[in-house]
Amino acid sequence: MNNTFAFDTSSLLVALPEIFLLSAIVVVLLLDLFLTKGFKQVTYYLTQASLLITGVLSFNLIGHPEAIILGNSFVLDNMASVFKVFMMGATMVAMVYSRHYLTQHSLFRGEYFVLVLLSVLGMMVMVSGYSLLTLYLGLEILSLSLYTLIAIARERSGAIEAALKYFVLGAIASGLLLYGMSMIYGISGSLNISDIAAFASDANLGSRETLIINFGLVFLVIGIAFKLGAVPFHMWVPDVYQGSPTSVTMFLSTVPKIAAVAMLVRILIDGLGAMHPYWSDLFMALALLSIALGSVVALMQTNIKRMLAYSTISHVGFIMLGFVTGVVTGYGAATFYVLVYVFMSLAAFGIIILLNKKGFEADQISDYKGLSKYSPWFALMMLIVMLSMAGVPPMLGFYSKFFILQQLVSAGFVTIAIIAVVFAVISAYYYLQIIKSMYFEDSEKEIVVSAPMDMKLILSINAILILVIGLFPDFWMKLALSLF
Repeated sequence: MNNTFAFDTSSLLVALPEIFLLSAIVVVLLLDLFLTKGFKQVTYYLTQASLLITGVLSFNLIGHPEAIILGNSFVLDNMASVFKVFMMGATMVAMVYSRHYLTQHSLFRGEYFVLVLLSVLGMMVMVSGYSLLTLYLGLEILSLSLYTLIAIARERSGAIEAALKYFVLGAIASGLLLYGMSMIYGISGSLNISDIAAFASDANLGSRETLIINFGLVFLVIGIAFKLGAVPFHMWVPDVYQGSPTSVTMFLSTVPKIAAVAMLVRILIDGLGAMHPYWSDLFMALALLSIALGSVVALMQTNIKRMLAYSTISHVGFIMLGFVTGVVTGYGAATFYVLVYVFMSLAAFGIIILLNKKGFEADQISDYKGLSKYSPWFALMMLIVMLSMAGVPPMLGFYSKFFILQQLVSAGFVTIAIIAVVFAVISAYYYLQIIKSMYFEDSEKEIVVSAPMDMKLILSINAILILVIGLFPDFWMKLALSLF
């Protein structure tokens, strides 16, 4: 009897978080249909409960022996479980901040939360994908959900344009990624990551096979660079960040970055790690361009969301430099950086949302003038976040940059490290510009903070932890290193 398609249902326990979340999406979607306007808050609480339970299920799988199921297309390892826990936590925080924004701007709809849950499901599939097909499936679930989220505020000027731009460019990038995957599949004869790794590391690989793999590699790197928002595939980032509702911008700029890094690890390190000398040069060029353009163009921005978009591009450059090193400690430093970036970005956008009120979005840098006078506590929180993003010690952001630079120097890339430091110093200017507005300029109008208490509390904890964890970063760095 042929056992090729034998299936053991007990193996599905390792995919329990995904199965639960998919079930929860169906329940939330159906319940929302029957909820009247006065009970729409139930959808929010169900969403948070779904994320919490999924996070707990993922946490319980940390330390579980590595398992590959569903025809070698789905893997459970420590990296997958830890990333999923971080994604659930970050999404829950993002939803706390989003509720205030959605209420203020009449966007509190059940479909918003369903789309967020769907995008999280797509990210979970990306994190655990062990086949090129599974990774692509997860990416498309995520992308289609984000396209719709961006366009959810139809009446908002710029939202439809931002969604259309992201959709068109995203479709092109997905096509290029799929083309790269087809080239790798064509030459290796498998979609499975471990089979591709075995093929790429074959010492008898001929020049023809190497050429075709490198050709496919270029398209894979382009697709991944687009999802990360690296130069020159960054053209969607500033317009989408500015045109999207702020709560969507916050979600888009944070959690999907973890999934993009996970996809990078699965394809380029687990699958094509043997080809590192070929793709690392591409990464180095993309990283330096991202750091340079992100740092310089951000200096000219007056819109804080657009400024943070270029800031994100610069941060992505630093993350990519960690993968250039080709050593496990470099990969760990890059993973640590992306988790720190998500933490900082959530707090930054949280404060932007905090100052929102009906008919007004605090999206101009000038809107923060005199914040220290009207709300000294949240001015202090913004100060911590901006200093951390600038890489000022002892903030958490300093250590994320320091670990990347340390690995670059250890790997012999001293010139690259010096260039990165120069642009990091330049980028400090636009973060200090916001601090200057808050503390040294007077506001023409009174600033009123009217957010709910749960948001104020979570936002305060979020910002304070950036400072506190910055004093004791060793545990988190060791955790990042243990994933590889």
